[in-house]
Amino acid sequence: MIPFSDEDLRPVVSEVIDRVRPSLALDGGDIKFIDVQNQRVFVQLQGACVGCSSSGSTLKYGVEKEIRSHIHPELEVINVPFGMEERLDEL
Repeated sequence: MIPFSDEDLRPVVSEVIDRVRPSLALDGGDIKFIDVQNQRVFVQLQGACVGCSSSGSTLKYGVEKEIRSHIHPELEVINVPFGMEERLDEL
């Protein structure tokens, strides 16, 4: 069990994502922080990351690894497809 509420996690997760953003930008990509719900982090890979064959690895071994190492090892990061931003409960 993660000892933080979603409200507690939001600003910290946003800060970690801001630190990851420059490395994505080097390859023409970007990332948008959408929300934390039920201790699941919802982001949206953007730019060159969309459709890139490495985007799954970027999410798992880049973004999720950073969030888990800086915040909590049980946090899950989910990429939100375009058009699903208002339907996070379906992911």
